[in-house]
Amino acid sequence: MNNNESTSDGAQLSIVLPIYNEEKNIEILYQELKEVLGKLGTGAEIICVNDGSKDSSLQILKKIAGVDPALKVINFRYNFGQTAAMSAGIKAASGDIIIPMDADMQNDPKDIPQFLNKINEGFDVVSGWRKNRRDPLSKKIPSRLANWLIGLITGVKIHDYGCSMKAYKRELIQGINLYGEMHRFIPAYINWQGGRVTEIEVNHRARIHGKTNYGISRTFRVLLDLIVIKFLSRYMNRPMHFFGGLGFISLFLGIIAGLASILLRVFGIRHIVDTPLPVLSALLIIVGVQLAALGVVAEILMRTYYESQGKDPYQIKEKINF
Repeated sequence: MNNNESTSDGAQLSIVLPIYNEEKNIEILYQELKEVLGKLGTGAEIICVNDGSKDSSLQILKKIAGVDPALKVINFRYNFGQTAAMSAGIKAASGDIIIPMDADMQNDPKDIPQFLNKINEGFDVVSGWRKNRRDPLSKKIPSRLANWLIGLITGVKIHDYGCSMKAYKRELIQGINLYGEMHRFIPAYINWQGGRVTEIEVNHRARIHGKTNYGISRTFRVLLDLIVIKFLSRYMNRPMHFFGGLGFISLFLGIIAGLASILLRVFGIRHIVDTPLPVLSALLIIVGVQLAALGVVAEILMRTYYESQGKDPYQIKEKINF
């Protein structure tokens, strides 16, 4: 396959693979991708981002890259996480269409033509939906809850925000800076900017080799990132509406609690007022509001630090075939 060959509509394709300890899956997935891309006749590249793997993943990638210039490798110094790896791969991509995938063999390369067909229909983002997900309930239940909450808060109804396999038009995705676990919110963000978003059912396969890096803690991190991205999308230019709203709620609850305490004392129910519960309740409300506000402010400061200096939230040790 010629890396400079293009499709009939002039589009070129970039496959982005964040990789962390996937030594048993890399070569199998590479062969599957080459077979699918060869049938497409599309000028394509495969960008593998080694996210500080501790096994022989990097050595395998270097071996493949030595014989196939269409496979490009970005090697991180340390493990920076899936979003950072995906962001680095997307920024390095040269294709007009970018499709990130998991490297654990659970995403099926045979679904790639479906994504391209939808992009060619005029959509800006095509999101994969693992309708028949081959994962244990310990992963599926938190994921469904997170998907429901994300859809509720963002207003963009997608069944499976957590599916890494999506297709993006490069001119839209490369201008977005990704942090935390925010790669999963890209469809909602592009929709807010007026982009067209759709989803397709994809084949989801059970993991055969390796160990999953997904834990219940990631669900909580995703929800925290959702709060940040909602703030950035709606209140970045008017933060007082956000903080003022929280302050008003806090003040209202404080007044109600104070009035309740006065009434309890007036009616002689002194034993309730004398307990530490009113003070504890007020303290928890104040601390909760302060922590939420500090979290958002810290997120903005972090973005200012990186973007004002043109920095990225990761460090690349080397690049191959770029």
